[in-house]
Amino acid sequence: MPADRQNSGQGCGQSADSRENLPSALWWEKGLRFSCLGCGRCCRGEPGAIFITPVEESAIACFLGISTEIFGKRYKTSRWKAPSLKEKKNGECIFYQAENAGCSVYPVRPLQCRLFPFWPVLLASGEEWEKAAEHCPGINSGRLFPASEIAELLSQCPFPSLL
Repeated sequence: MPADRQNSGQGCGQSADSRENLPSALWWEKGLRFSCLGCGRCCRGEPGAIFITPVEESAIACFLGISTEIFGKRYKTSRWKAPSLKEKKNGECIFYQAENAGCSVYPVRPLQCRLFPFWPVLLASGEEWEKAAEHCPGINSGRLFPASEIAELLSQCPFPSLL
């Protein structure tokens, strides 16, 4: 997980799924290994939603040098349960750059992207985690994240019921 992970404002750390609400017996209580290899697989593939908060929307618009109104028209969709980034026809994130397997808004990417793979849906069971590991070569390798840090990351999720 990148060292530059930061709380991007409103909606982060405000979820109903705080550390206090986690079950006492977690399948990941001994921690989990993850190291981002920069392959971009989490940014492409089947269509999915990258949910964004108003603060993230403003930050990305500012980074791109456009108004939030223009950002909304070009890059945002409401086809999911909450505002999210549009995808390309092939399922890639609108900001994914295939030529370098990178993100064109990386410094201000949404918290959902920063938190991957520590999403509630992937931490719901060992089976879900292993299924994600089939697509992400960084899962189960690299740095060991202790359970306390994973719980803290979960508490930052701005859309716990959607991820």
